[in-house]
Parts: sequence; C-alpha cells; structure tokens
Amino acid sequence: MFAERRPHDVKRPGADTALALGVQVALLPYALAIFAVSLPFFVWAGSFADNAVWMSLSFAIFAINWGVFYGITNWLKTPQAEDLTKRLRLQVAGGLLWALGVIQMSAFADGAGPIRETLLLLAAAAGMVCIFFASPVLHSLVVVAPVAAIGPLWALFSRPESRHTGLLAAGGLALALAMAMIFNRMLRRQHALAVAHEALIEERMLVLESAERTARSKSDIVATLSHEIRNGLTGVTHVLAAAAGKGGRAAPSREQLNAALDAAQDLISVLNATLDAETAESGRLAVETQAFEPVRLVRDLALLERPHALAKGLELAVHVDASLENRALGATMADPMRTRQIIANLVGNAVKYTVRGRVEVRIEPRGDDRIAIEVADTGPGLSADELEQAFEPFRRVERTGAGVNGAGLGLSLSRQLAKLMGGALETSSALGVGSCFTLLLPYDAACPCPQEPVEETLAAADTAPDVQRSLRVLIAEDDALNAAMLRAILEQLGHQVVHAQNGRRAVDLAKVCEFDLVMLDGRMPVLDGPQTAAELRALPGAGGQMPIIAVIGGDADEARECTEAGADTVLRKPVSVAGVARAVADAAALTRAPRTEASRGAA
Repeated sequence: MFAERRPHDVKRPGADTALALGVQVALLPYALAIFAVSLPFFVWAGSFADNAVWMSLSFAIFAINWGVFYGITNWLKTPQAEDLTKRLRLQVAGGLLWALGVIQMSAFADGAGPIRETLLLLAAAAGMVCIFFASPVLHSLVVVAPVAAIGPLWALFSRPESRHTGLLAAGGLALALAMAMIFNRMLRRQHALAVAHEALIEERMLVLESAERTARSKSDIVATLSHEIRNGLTGVTHVLAAAAGKGGRAAPSREQLNAALDAAQDLISVLNATLDAETAESGRLAVETQAFEPVRLVRDLALLERPHALAKGLELAVHVDASLENRALGATMADPMRTRQIIANLVGNAVKYTVRGRVEVRIEPRGDDRIAIEVADTGPGLSADELEQAFEPFRRVERTGAGVNGAGLGLSLSRQLAKLMGGALETSSALGVGSCFTLLLPYDAACPCPQEPVEETLAAADTAPDVQRSLRVLIAEDDALNAAMLRAILEQLGHQVVHAQNGRRAVDLAKVCEFDLVMLDGRMPVLDGPQTAAELRALPGAGGQMPIIAVIGGDADEARECTEAGADTVLRKPVSVAGVARAVADAAALTRAPRTEASRGAA
C-alpha cells in the first residue's frame, strides 16, 4: 500500500498566507470573548456619562459585528474559502468592523462629560485589542491598526486638558503596535519553518512512494519470471533429458523438440520484455528516430506470423491503403526496431487469443502527418475494465489469459514505446466481437520512401555476403552454454569449430594450428579478451593476421578495450544466427596488411 499523502499541498503559492489567516481564525473566539467580557465594564462606566442615551448605538454596532463574524465563520467552512484573495479581503474587512466600533466608542466617550478621559482610555484599550488580534496577518495589521488607534487618539489630543492622557494612550498603542509587529515577525518565521517542514515531508512521501512502486515492480518481476522460467525450463529439461538418454526414454520426437524450442523462445521474449519494462520504468529507454518503409515492415511481420495463424485455422490478412502502394515519397519517422516490436506484439496477441475467425492488419494514412497501423481480430473481446487492466504491467485478464504464456508486459510496454516515438496506441473492443488496436506514428509525406529493408531478420543469414569456403573457427569462451550456442550457429553456417576454455588455451592452439577466424569472449579467466587479442596479434606470420571477433556482454568500454587490443569487430550478446553470419562474413572479407617485425613487437 502506498504511504498516505498529506492532503495539504504546501508547495502551492501563498501557503504562508494561508497559515497566517488560519492563526487569525484560531484567535477569533478569544477576541470575541474579550469584547464580550469588556462590554459590561464599558457599559457600567458609560452609564455615568452625560450622553448615556447614545450607549444604544454601541450595542447596535457590537451586535452587527457579532452577526457579521458569525457569517464569516460559516463562510470559512465552504469551498469558496479556498480562494486566499477573497479570504484575506474578508478577514481584513472583519478587523475594520471592530476598528470602526472603536471609533464609535471614542465618539461616544468624547461627549461623556466628567468620565470622558476614562472612557477614551477604555476605547484605546479596545484599539490595542484590535491591533493584537490583527497581528497574525501583516496586511490586516497595516490596515486595521491605524483605524483602531485614530479614534481615541484624535479625541484625547483634540482638547488641551486631555493631551497628557493622550500621550499615555499613544504610548500604550505604540507599544501594542510594536509587540504586534514582533509577534507577526515570529509567526512569519514559524510559518516559513512549517512550510519548509511540510515540503520536506511531501518530498519524503514522494520518495517513499517511488521506493514502494519500485519494490512492487521488483516483486511482480520476480513472481512473473519465477512462474514463466519454471514452466519453460521444466519442458526444455524434459526434452533435453530424453535427448541425452536419461531414464531409459527414447529420443525426443520432432514435435517435442519444437515444443522445447517454443518454450525457450517464450522465455527469451519474457526476459526481453521485462528488461525493456524496467528500462522504461527508470526512464532510460531510448528510441532512435529515422525514416523507414512501414508497409514492408508490416508485410514481413505478417509473413512470419502466418504459419502460427494457419496452425490455428485463422486467416491473417494485410490491407494496405492504395495511396501507400508504389509511392516515391512518404516515410514513417520513428524507431523501426521498436515499431517492429510493437506490431509483432499486437499481431502475436491477436493470433494467440483468437480461437476462430480472422486477424486483419490495416495500414493507412491519418491526416497529413500520421500513419495508422490497425490490428483487428475476432477474438473474445474485452470490457472497459478489462482493457484498463490489460494495459497495466504484469496484469493479465483472467477470462482470456488462462493457459496462455506471457509476462503481461506487452501492451503496457507497447504504449510506452509509442509515446516515446511521438505516437499513440489506441484501442477499442467489444465482448464477443473482437478487438482493434491502432498504432499511430508520425509520417512525413515529403520524405523519400526508403527502398532498403529497415532491419535484419533471421532470414538475413541467407542474404549475408557469401563466404566462399568453410572456415576453421577458434572459439575462446569459458561459459559452456555460450560456447555450445556459438558452435551450433557456426556449424549451422557450415564452418568447422575448435573450442578453447580460456584465452591462454586459445593462444596455445593458435601457435600450433592454422585457423581462419577467432571468436573470443571479452571476459575470461587466465587471459581476458583484450589480453588474448593482443597476444594473438603478436604471433608471427599468418597467425598474427587472423580476423578476430570479440563477443562481449558489457558496455562501450569493454568494446573499446577489445578493439584497441586488436579485435576487428565486436559482436554483442545474446548472439543470433543473423548477427553471427554477418560478423563472420565481414571479418572474413577483411584484408589485413602484413606487419613488420617492429610492429609485431609493439603489439
């Protein structure tokens, strides 16, 4: 569960003003209580005045003020009180009401006869009370204080016989104003500390939420990978055990081998999707924008997916808008590899979840700057809640996903990728009818249409530059599984392979045997990749001129170390048939100039 966040947003403008207004509202009951207690004393003293009949006006003003403040208190409970400007104006106006009441008291006291100075001192005291309760808000203090003080001071200084008392009252009011300013300054400092404290709490809450989100993501990853890897590896293990003859079982059939291969490919897909999702979650997922031909890409993917559709009795059709056929201008401006990933996921899902009927892929322009790739199926369809769930990471729709492999990351990752490329992934679905997913990508109608394929596929191995003869390849790899995979790929390509378990063994073999090519791991015991490459380059004769391919799993620094040590090219793990075929062909086509003895010694 996420940590509970505080409802008060301290980062909004005017947070200190809101706190000051809140303090003034908190003091309001005390202010009303002081006026309520003081009123009987003023009335008692005023009863000795010559103009005691005017006392009723003071009662009327006090009654009006209390009624107004009752209304203000109720208004502060409404949503309109969130407007700080209105609230500030209203509270300043409320302070002015009491200051005007002090002026009325001063006018009444000025004509009170023998008790004039006494009543004016009481009015000055009332002015001090107004100044104190206006002090939390600087705007209110600046406006209310002069109005509250002017009445008794004007009356006392208007007659010579009361000027001495006026000086006393002025000193008291000045002292009250000074104390109010100090109080206001202290409150402002406390409010600044409170705002900073609340901001720090808010920041810590965001950090805690991020940590909890990361922890939940990691937990989902572990749970998903544990389930998928366990199921997939169990099937692969059973088939491999049969192939190894364990348990007295017969060798696996072609169907079993195909099932094991499908399970392994599913595992790779799950791992790739998980890694991409984690990269996207951390904000490190990058895309490369370039012009490419979307029609060819869609048709290639449909061609790869058609056997799976036919195996289920489904029709897989591609419909291309006539304006996109045989054109010289017009290209999609996005990342071709990520676009292929999105469409492959959408088409794969459509085939996977559709039991009967057809899957259609439509591509057409949308406006002048967009191209739409729609994948529609006649599958079970999804409700609005199920659609929302389908786009959540590691969440799968139980009604349609039972018994289907996958990590539940395809749609959420596809939407993130589409957004990164400046596009969008839209969807519509109806229960029992089917679903339609639409990928919208930027399209430049004036860009020349690319004529070359945008990306290598596994079929690129067939079109790679032809190696005229079978090569003798030396593999230096300490990991047995990686070595077996490389051997299988190279033998599939028709080459002869010798395996060395470390760099030292590879150098020793190169000294006594002739090889056409060396493929070495970047990180090995005894001698690592750069050291092995350097020693191979130091060999005399043809041995020092052999093409070297560094197979690395690290970053750019590892690649640079290998190439500086003498490797001709770098191949990153995990390797594919197409990648190995291309690297071997490129390395075999290199012509290295013979090196002098001096250069060999320098190497």
